Amino acid sequence: MARGQQKIQSQAKAAEKAAKAKRQQGHSANDQKKAAQKALVYVCAVCKAQMPDPKTYKQHFENKHPKNTLPEELKNETA
Repeated sequence: MARGQQKIQSQAKAAEKAAKAKRQQGHSANDQKKAAQKALVYVCAVCKAQMPDPKTYKQHFENKHPKNTLPEELKNETA
C-alpha cells in the first residue's frame, strides 16, 4: 500500500483517468443514439416500427403484415 504523498498522487491520477473516460463515453453514446434515430425515416403504417430505407420497410411489411395491402410508397420498390 502506498502512503502519504504517493497515495494522494495515485488517487488524483485515478480520479482524472475516470473522469476522462466518463466524459469520452458520454459523448459517443449520445451521439450514436441521435445519429441512429435520425437514420430511421420510414415508419410502418400498421405497427409504427421505424426503418432506415424503403427496401427494409418493404421486407418488414411483407413479413410482418402479409394480409394487409402494400402501401402506395412501397408498390414500386424492389426487394
